[in-house]
Amino acid sequence: MEITVHIPDVLAAEAKARGLRPEVYVEQLLARQVTPQPFSKLRTADEIRAWLDSLAQFSDKIPPLPESISREWIYQDHD
Repeated sequence: MEITVHIPDVLAAEAKARGLRPEVYVEQLLARQVTPQPFSKLRTADEIRAWLDSLAQFSDKIPPLPESISREWIYQDHD
């Protein structure tokens, strides 16, 4: 792929200070931006199950919803 870029003086000066041609310097800058980041450690099925179980740990404490949700029900604990 070829890309034509009008290089600002500052960018050209930075490339020159590094002893690089502007095209090479821009290629390096772009390569750093598009390099994929490594994934964090993939979880095993047992680890995922343990995490899901921890999310549901206190689900039995959640009160059931009423048949219809009213404004009064939403604000029942507010004074």
